[in-house]
Amino acid sequence: MNVMENKNIKEEARRLIDKLPENFTWDDLMYEIYVRQAIEAGLTDSEAGRVVSVEEVRAKFGL
Repeated sequence: MNVMENKNIKEEARRLIDKLPENFTWDDLMYEIYVRQAIEAGLTDSEAGRVVSVEEVRAKFGL
């Protein structure tokens, strides 16, 4: 990870914290970070074509 990426992460972390209420907990912060990471991972997978259709998921689970 280069310096610019680190800076962007710091900036995003600050923005995330600024959006939380004044009385947020460590658990609140960890949840927000987890959600952010999950969304970014999903977007990366989608852009790379690592996706499964709804029909495939339904078939796999018998839905």
